[in-house]
Formats: sequence, C-alpha cells, structure tokens
Amino acid sequence: MNATILRQLWSTVEETQTQTLRSLDDASLVNQLLGDLQEKRPLRRDDLEELGDYIRSHLTLIRELAEGRLRTMA
Repeated sequence: MNATILRQLWSTVEETQTQTLRSLDDASLVNQLLGDLQEKRPLRRDDLEELGDYIRSHLTLIRELAEGRLRTMA
C-alpha cells in the first residue's frame, strides 16, 4: 500500500456521509469504504487486504472524525 492509496482513503472518509460513518457496523463500514475506493481506482487484491486491515485498525479514529463533524455543524 502506498501513500497515494492512503490519501485516497482519507479523502473517501471525508467525502462519506457522517451518518454512514456513524451508523454502519465495523464490517459494513470497512466494506463501504473499500467499495468506494474501488469505484475511484481499481485495487489489487493484496492492496485491498492490507487496506482492509488498515481501516479496521483506524475505525475508532474514523468514527471520532465523524463525531467531530457533527460538533462543528451544531
């Protein structure tokens, strides 16, 4: 996995609806983000697996960012 893919991931997180980030269970959120990334750029199988692991390890941060968006909107 390279820096470009990571930038695309975090860009995708920012583009994803706050409600989606907050409401999906962990597995569904990982699949949603991977699917969104695949639409933008085809990824190799090993990149998908590594990215899935990365997303799972950052789910707390992703959800905290979504919560932060809500606080700034209020």
